[in-house]
Amino acid sequence: MSLVLIYPTPDAGWAGQRLDGVLRRALTGRQVRVLRTAEELTGLEGQRLLFALALGDTGTNLEYVRALSRLRKEPGLLRGCTAGLIVDGAEELYTKSAAAECALALNRAGCALVGRPLVEGTGSLANFAVQARNLNTDLMGAYRAAAAELAERVESFTFPKKERPEILVLHASSHHTSNTIDLWSRVRERLEDRCAIREIGLRNGTLSDCSGCPYTMCLHFGERGGCFYGGVMRDEVYPAVRAADALALLCPNYNDALSANLTAFINRLTALFRQTRFYDKAVFAIVVSGYSGGDMVARQVVAAMNMNKSFYLPGNFALIETANSPGEALALPGISERLESWGRNILDTLCL
Repeated sequence: MSLVLIYPTPDAGWAGQRLDGVLRRALTGRQVRVLRTAEELTGLEGQRLLFALALGDTGTNLEYVRALSRLRKEPGLLRGCTAGLIVDGAEELYTKSAAAECALALNRAGCALVGRPLVEGTGSLANFAVQARNLNTDLMGAYRAAAAELAERVESFTFPKKERPEILVLHASSHHTSNTIDLWSRVRERLEDRCAIREIGLRNGTLSDCSGCPYTMCLHFGERGGCFYGGVMRDEVYPAVRAADALALLCPNYNDALSANLTAFINRLTALFRQTRFYDKAVFAIVVSGYSGGDMVARQVVAAMNMNKSFYLPGNFALIETANSPGEALALPGISERLESWGRNILDTLCL
């Protein structure tokens, strides 16, 4: 299998030499086709992609902006592709926000992302301090090793499918007033003949947020499948996550952010993440905004669950809608077709 390297030409004044060197090391011995401009993003369906982005000291790259525009305009441009990201910056800021923006655009163009798809080089490379210590190398050595490991996973990873996959649905909404729950209920009807579905509500008062235990304490409890603070996370959510083949997060937009309880779930998932990786588990989301900002919430799910917690991100992972009054979502123009398409995407991703 070969890789397609999408490497938008850096702006004048920031030649991206450091990223050039990292890519040369990471891709040595691989069959690679290199694309440098937005116009070249054609005929890529089903390919394995490595998207490399060199940012200047302002966190920008004009050729990348042109590529981003094309990704957003052509929803099926990367249908069936699987990708990873390498983002290299001149400063300490902008690399992760640029990566999350790029990841969502790739995904909405039909591209899947492997778990932990981001290798991020900040200006100082200080973000590689722990990896460098673990590998007994310097910061640049850790950067190169991470890029090579990502290229290998992008090229070789295949998401496992099952006869009857298990889906864990997490929400913190009222069934009587929630547009997000309404949309999920219609999707569930399309899935339950072929999938085993479990729903857990994380309502106010049932879930404490992470309190930032020392690393060794979190690791200690995580190795035993639990958490110091116990509760619904230890008793219900951790076992359900371990058993699930996919998570579906129901995400109403709260002030352009995930709800407090879903955020607490993600934070508390760290204890379980200490002892396992979730590369073979997919994440989906329904995002409903009252007025706008659904892309911001979807980007948070990408950053937290895919980039950080290592869940596989199927192409078009999120159904993103705008609805305010109760019941409004199910009356949106074309919603039945979008629900059908999203449900079919879940089945195509998970089922043999």
